[in-house]
Amino acid sequence: MQFEQPLDFRALADQYPRAIMIATKEPRIIYVNSMFHSVTGYEADEVMGNSPSVLSAGLHAREFYQSMWQSLATDGLWEGLVWNRKKSGEVYPQWLSIFSVEYEGQQVYVGMFMDMSERTGADERLASLAYYDALTELPNRSLFQEFLNARVSQYVRGDARFAVLFINLDFFKTINSLHGHERGDGVLKQAALCIQSVVHKDDIVARLSGDEFAVIVELQECAELEEVCQRMVQAFRAPVIVGDRECFISASAGAAVYPLHGKSGAELLHKADRALHMAKLAGRSCYRIYSQADDEQGRGEQQLSEALTVSLKTSPDEFYVVYQPQYELSSGQVVGMEALLRWQHPEFGAVSPGDFVPLAERRGQIHEITQQLVRGILADLEKTKPAVQGHLGLAINISARQITDARLDVAIGPLFERIREMGWRPEIEITETHVMNLSGPCLEKLRGFREQGVGIAIDDFGTGYSSLAYLQNLPVQVLKIDRQFISRLGGETGGSRIVSAILGIAEALGLEVVAEGVENQAQYQELRELNCQRGQGFLMARPQRWQEVQETIAYPYRNGDD
Repeated sequence: MQFEQPLDFRALADQYPRAIMIATKEPRIIYVNSMFHSVTGYEADEVMGNSPSVLSAGLHAREFYQSMWQSLATDGLWEGLVWNRKKSGEVYPQWLSIFSVEYEGQQVYVGMFMDMSERTGADERLASLAYYDALTELPNRSLFQEFLNARVSQYVRGDARFAVLFINLDFFKTINSLHGHERGDGVLKQAALCIQSVVHKDDIVARLSGDEFAVIVELQECAELEEVCQRMVQAFRAPVIVGDRECFISASAGAAVYPLHGKSGAELLHKADRALHMAKLAGRSCYRIYSQADDEQGRGEQQLSEALTVSLKTSPDEFYVVYQPQYELSSGQVVGMEALLRWQHPEFGAVSPGDFVPLAERRGQIHEITQQLVRGILADLEKTKPAVQGHLGLAINISARQITDARLDVAIGPLFERIREMGWRPEIEITETHVMNLSGPCLEKLRGFREQGVGIAIDDFGTGYSSLAYLQNLPVQVLKIDRQFISRLGGETGGSRIVSAILGIAEALGLEVVAEGVENQAQYQELRELNCQRGQGFLMARPQRWQEVQETIAYPYRNGDD
């Protein structure tokens, strides 16, 4: 049957920016427009009367076409990504929309399609706005999912492998905050080019949303994926140039392999996302390939995070405070205490602060943790008068993220006031890795605390990368040596030399030193010989509830050698 069309239809169809093909139910092609030749390379007389399968690349499984025909039978339409072959033999992705219509008493199918790999004409660009990201000109999430589903369908019958790579720019929001969205858009464009430079030309790169990108990476063997991931992370360690400025960013990546980690597009993307999450937990600027063990760990963390959120909002009684005394090593006298928050959950039991505090910091709940700590301390201080009056320091840990948060003053103000009423001295501790990255406003805030008589200590000293010039300008009075260095005292591992070096730095800068994690008499004695001023650890006193710690601090520690 020849499709007789009015002249106005032909004129309209030939101006349409997509290829049009009409086929009968058998099926046989009965009409194509002029754009059909531009996309496929076939002239009209080369395909008329043939089956549309003449365009097929033979990459889709039978189930793919069965699903297509089922949609046409039930809904009268189908739309999606199809891999077809041009007359030249080139395989290309085609976005195809098929409609079932009645013509002269019989059912025909109208297919409209475009080459998604080539978008050169203005009309084609306009037609593809729904499928491509306007900023980077990469496929968007919807089109990427179509590419991914089509790629899965291609490999159903074969043994070829490919991977989905999920990429996220680390701390991208700070670029928008500090330099504006125009600079941020420039960074995203450069990031897109950076990703494309790492993978092969035929690999599919897409921008899913914001600072999230994804790639379908073709693999000859799984070992190639490690190399691709390494190059991807390494590529972002060089600065990107936006305008006349250098911008320093990093990226984290997660990957999942077909069919090892999933046999559907949705499953692969989910597994790659889970792997990306584990890369972020590992410290960012790195990659992870999906593993079930890591996923189970991540799911466990998610469950703990959800429990923490509920407990902070509805069950404050699950949180309580313990206090660990600090001693003057030369005399054994108590000179201060560190207040520590504990969490006893009805299902998870006693949750380690090493688990829930970093989790709260990553999930933006660290302020609520501080509120629980302050609430617990104030409740304890109201119960009874302390056994020791005056000259003691009471320290709490705060996150660097809280320093310029207006809520911090509201939270700790009443506590510091109460500590001063007792004749004690309020102190705050911040980990070294956070202190070394403080902004100007944060440093000014710390100087304000110091002027108010608040002691400031650098916690876990020795685990970061302190610049002595930077350290000299910090408004701190105390360095707390990390317990890993104290544990090496008394052996032949160089522990004494490291502790001695830290003590020398502190003396040169006029700072006090507290040794953390003193657990045996040999460590205590060596610290005294090295002239370390203060110490805390299980040897002298474990963290205790308020009633017990009052009895502990009333008496000095008796060194076994005294």
